[in-house]
Amino acid sequence: MTTWTDRYADRPISLTAPSGIDRGAHHRLDEAWLAAAWSHPSTRCFVVSGGQVLIDETADGHTELVMIPSFEAPLTEAHRYFLGIDEDGVSYFALQKDSLPGRMDQSARPAGLREAGLLLSARDVGLMVHAVGLENWQRTHRFCSRCGERTVIAAAGHIRRCQACGAEHYPRTDPAVIMAVTDEDDRILLGRQVHWPEGRFSTLAGFVEPGESIEQSVRREVHEEVGITVGPVEYVASQPWPFPSSLMLGFMARATSTEIEVDGDEIHEARWFSRDDLRAAFESGEVLPPYGISIAARLIELWYGKPLPTRSAA
Repeated sequence: MTTWTDRYADRPISLTAPSGIDRGAHHRLDEAWLAAAWSHPSTRCFVVSGGQVLIDETADGHTELVMIPSFEAPLTEAHRYFLGIDEDGVSYFALQKDSLPGRMDQSARPAGLREAGLLLSARDVGLMVHAVGLENWQRTHRFCSRCGERTVIAAAGHIRRCQACGAEHYPRTDPAVIMAVTDEDDRILLGRQVHWPEGRFSTLAGFVEPGESIEQSVRREVHEEVGITVGPVEYVASQPWPFPSSLMLGFMARATSTEIEVDGDEIHEARWFSRDDLRAAFESGEVLPPYGISIAARLIELWYGKPLPTRSAA
């Protein structure tokens, strides 16, 4: 496998820009240090609930994650997650709650990553991705997969421990491949999943199976979904995708066949597009561009040669 040179590397893929946050994993088991960090006046925290946080617009037109000093934080039990420290020594925590707190000024609003990921700073996006990933895992892995007993939170939110059998469980990350497939005529292959609305096309994707390399996964998924065989595979970049717990591994792949045969289970329709075809489809509204936050948009853009039309996350 070779690696694709990203001609737009100066514009990071959404959710992947350096956040300036040191996750400080060595502090997670140090209860004394965590207690001191939580009580420090500079510490900031925010609430995460159902994958959403509060965001707000600043006076200068920017959007920021709504954070408060830890001493103003709403009460919580064990659902307090240490996210890291910035270069100024400020510690950050997320609080998992059943609902987001209200705001007296009514200016803040709830937002998920698909919207907030395009608006927030790299620091705030990095904190939010970390928090959303932990929250989803915590909500869905409350019981021990070994003995079935309830587990408890440890390591500042990064471990669940079973007190019955002693097993430790760690946040789940599922590797998935996502690929822009092109043919010898330099057309791109885009597909529409069965549950997607009319006009929504994107790159193909799928999960890596046990005992499978990522290159094998690219070739298998493309052949299973649309009947196309793939030869050379080039790695581009990765993107954390906590919807709910994936790590998307992006590739450019070259097809060695062109006859499409959709599986009908995952893919309802697939088409080859030239650049002129895709531009005309965007302009007519026949094809909707992918959301700018997704690595799919970057993969298509690398082939397209210029930024894609923007699309709202609404």
